[in-house]
Amino acid sequence: MQIFEFHFNPNLKPDLIFDSFCYEPENIYERKMGSLYMVGLLRNILPKNLHFLERLQKLIKERYYLRTISTPEKSLRESLKEANEFLEGVLKKGDVSWLGNLNFVVISLKDFKLNFTKVGGIKIFLLRRGQVTDIDKKLRFQDIEPYPLKVFPNLVSGKLAENDLILVLTKEVSEFFQTEGILNEIAKFGRFSSREFKEILEEKREMLLHVSGICLAIVLTKEVFLGKKEAILPQVKKEFSLKEVFKPIFKFVKGLKKPVLPKIPKIGALKPKLTVPKIKVELNKNLILVLALILTLILGFLFAQLEERQKIKTYQKDLEEIEEKINSAEGFLILETPKTQAEANSLLKEGWDKINPILKDVPNLPGPFLTQVFDLRDEILDKLYTLNKLEEIEKPELFFEFKAEKFIPQKFLVLKDNLYFFSPYSKNLFKLDKNKNEEFILTDKKFNLATAFDNSILFFSKPSQIFLLKFGEDKPNQLTALEEPYPDFNFDDFTSFKGNLYFFDEKAGQIIGYPYLGNFQWGEPRFWLKRSIVGKSISVDGSVWILDKNSISKYYAGVIQEKIEPNIFPSPKEFSKIFTSSLPYLYILEPIQKRIIILDKAGQIIKQFQSDLFDNLLDFDVSENGKTIWLLNGLKVYQIELLP
Repeated sequence: MQIFEFHFNPNLKPDLIFDSFCYEPENIYERKMGSLYMVGLLRNILPKNLHFLERLQKLIKERYYLRTISTPEKSLRESLKEANEFLEGVLKKGDVSWLGNLNFVVISLKDFKLNFTKVGGIKIFLLRRGQVTDIDKKLRFQDIEPYPLKVFPNLVSGKLAENDLILVLTKEVSEFFQTEGILNEIAKFGRFSSREFKEILEEKREMLLHVSGICLAIVLTKEVFLGKKEAILPQVKKEFSLKEVFKPIFKFVKGLKKPVLPKIPKIGALKPKLTVPKIKVELNKNLILVLALILTLILGFLFAQLEERQKIKTYQKDLEEIEEKINSAEGFLILETPKTQAEANSLLKEGWDKINPILKDVPNLPGPFLTQVFDLRDEILDKLYTLNKLEEIEKPELFFEFKAEKFIPQKFLVLKDNLYFFSPYSKNLFKLDKNKNEEFILTDKKFNLATAFDNSILFFSKPSQIFLLKFGEDKPNQLTALEEPYPDFNFDDFTSFKGNLYFFDEKAGQIIGYPYLGNFQWGEPRFWLKRSIVGKSISVDGSVWILDKNSISKYYAGVIQEKIEPNIFPSPKEFSKIFTSSLPYLYILEPIQKRIIILDKAGQIIKQFQSDLFDNLLDFDVSENGKTIWLLNGLKVYQIELLP
């Protein structure tokens, strides 16, 4: 096999990690098992899961090559069984952050026999004689089974031929390749060429700068050749380094051999021509080299000292600018108007951005200088926390904790102080009342989304089924199957207003509305937006609020009214969910920064709650009066009471 690994912009998205892992047999025993290839991607990454993909692939690889007397297919099944057990163990420890965010493909190849399985949205294509075939359709609609946990479904097997090309593409790369016709261009190659492929990519470089993911190409040949992994990303200039300047000198000195003095013959064998002067010359040469080395070290030390002084001088200038910004901000704060507070907030955020690089270099800075740095840091944070109404909660109130073997929640909704938990990966509902009494609501359906509907809850099950759970009833009843709006639709968010239903399709960038006809019936789907948009979550209060990565857009009658980019600290990185109602507030969840944000509908900050224990935020909801917020964090439910 020939292997080509292309990684596109690995650092583009801070909450996304991905990697590819390729293994060829290392000895005659492993040759019986053939080659093993894996591609993994994890979204909404938490700091504790930075090495999640490495741990998973290592376990699969070690188990696969453990018993080489087995067949590749049987060995791969055993590897996946162990992988499922590993993931179940992670769940039982309370970490459910990867569930629904893990994308992983495992492929084994031996004598052109293909075995593979996958979870998530990674695509696998077979290119043969100009034709492109999607070969993962058999796995596409299989769900994760939670009890016992079965993340990886059954294997798909097939026989391939020499010169076949397998392409493994993460979702974003796959969509880009298909939209830009790159797959069809590759299919035209007589044989996959890395050079021609790069030429195609070069033509689309500007668009590729916004794509993050992996392309793994496996060319089936008789010879074995592992290609190198390549990262496709914008070129960055290399920083100047004294170490690199002196590296050739150090290498030269290190390579010098100890001088070998010629043997002096016995006195009786001395001849008139002596070699002593030659010895002196050798010694002089080595003395010169030693002196040169000493001089180099002295110069290096002096350069390092000069570099250190220059850095401190630069930092000192930065600190003076930071002090000026703090003083200016204090002047604005005296006036106590919304406009001047916004100006002060912006100045303090600029000061924070400027002091951050200095804080990262703290271990290399002298003590007296650090005192000044830390004093300014504390002063900035104190003012920013006050201005941005940020409350850090050391020990948030724990309302309830699930046991993984009993139920693993992913989403929930509040109805009259009862909390209804559900998961797209398992049947049944889990109900908690305000006194923490537990109740299972049995149902044979898996629910993807839910929304409040008068004194009831509407549950949505993909692709288009609607179920109703009335308050006080013991189970949800199926109402209807909505008319499908277009082929390949996929609803990611769901809300209602005055009986009308609003669905958001993130990939299509569209909101689809279903008008309420009465008696729990809805009319034909309508495109609610005038054009496609980028977003992650929606909420409706008469206007439609669309949440993007770090902003909120307000729409009315399908037309944008305003775009709010919150001027808050910490600066937004990756919002995930928005909620509003008849209350005058917008509630926004940001798991990556472990917080929930409350804004008024003009975008002004009302309150922020942040905690180190909010390390796996999945969902939230708010009581009808807006005074209580519940947060689903992994297997734990936290409760925040808002002061009147």
